[in-house]
Amino acid sequence: MLETHTARMAAPYAVLGVHTRGEWLTGIDYLPVGAPTLAPLDAFAWEVCRQLSAYLDDPDFRFDLPYVAEGTDYQARVWERVRSIPRGQTRSYMDIARELRSGPRPVGTACGANRIPLVIPCHRVVASRGIGGFMHSRGGHAIEIKRWLLRHEGVKGLQ
Repeated sequence: MLETHTARMAAPYAVLGVHTRGEWLTGIDYLPVGAPTLAPLDAFAWEVCRQLSAYLDDPDFRFDLPYVAEGTDYQARVWERVRSIPRGQTRSYMDIARELRSGPRPVGTACGANRIPLVIPCHRVVASRGIGGFMHSRGGHAIEIKRWLLRHEGVKGLQ
């Protein structure tokens, strides 16, 4: 079954396509700037948009949304570590790999599989030397989104 957006809201770097199932957030897509927006279709989608807007206004905002992060046990362990990275800080793929007794590439693959960006802030995971990849990409618009998010959160020096 094709999952449709329950809201699409403009952000400075993309249009955020929100997926919900009942009272659960199931995904956030980064759509191109200029993609059509969509008013929230229900009260929960409205709340998701309210919290996304709050984060865009204040990088210290903490999300308080029930969500379903579907993935493997390994991905869940990576995402748990990612959620513990404070705003304004980063961890390297290698840092997380060491904690999990794994390798950096599987950590990067798990980050790329994250369907709930911002709430699970994989943009805070970087390469040992540099910004690294984002959304299975090493350049282009995806990396520009990552740079915007890190600047928004006060991270300096990653180009």
